[in-house]
Amino acid sequence: MRVVLAEDLYLLREGLIQLLQAHGATVVAAVETGPELLAALTTHRPDVAVVDVRLPPTHTDEGLRAALAARREIPGLPVLVLSQHVEQLYARELLADGSGGIGYLLKDRVLNAEQFLDAVRRVAAGGTAMDPDVIARLMSGGRAKAPVAALTAREREVLGLMAEGRSNTAIARALFVSEGAVGKHIASIFTKLDLAQSDDDNRRVLAVLAYLDDARPQ
Repeated sequence: MRVVLAEDLYLLREGLIQLLQAHGATVVAAVETGPELLAALTTHRPDVAVVDVRLPPTHTDEGLRAALAARREIPGLPVLVLSQHVEQLYARELLADGSGGIGYLLKDRVLNAEQFLDAVRRVAAGGTAMDPDVIARLMSGGRAKAPVAALTAREREVLGLMAEGRSNTAIARALFVSEGAVGKHIASIFTKLDLAQSDDDNRRVLAVLAYLDDARPQ
């Protein structure tokens, strides 16, 4: 797995490099500014980009803007965003094209090596990895809209776990139900959200996007 890493804090950047390399990844570039990130992504076209939202020179949304610009040039480029805070707009913008290979992780999660590495692998494989705290923040203050409002409480619970990027097996473990039951709930969710049958995983991403849009403050 080839990784481009963007983090302006030297100690954290070096620590992430060592962590990734210790688990078989190749860090093809480790940069600390937005312009360097855009150049690295378009040059190396990595399997996944691990990107801090706030990078020099502006220390605002430089990292994310560079990643989104690269993603427009390289459709489907997997991007895992790291942030100190929950940036609601960024999470939705990252999900907006519905192509998968996206994640949003709070930096506190980096302290949990296995959880961080799982998120990196999941995003590199084209899946989603949304931090539970990000999901909770996105849900706060929201007002239900159809068709998400038509989901049962259990279906919304399953969809919330899908938004975190969990597999059917992981959802079953979290809810103490069978994988078959989870599959039925997900099929019902797809039907109620009017997501047609597909051979790829985009329906999961589109369902998550509907979930996040439903949680948007009105």
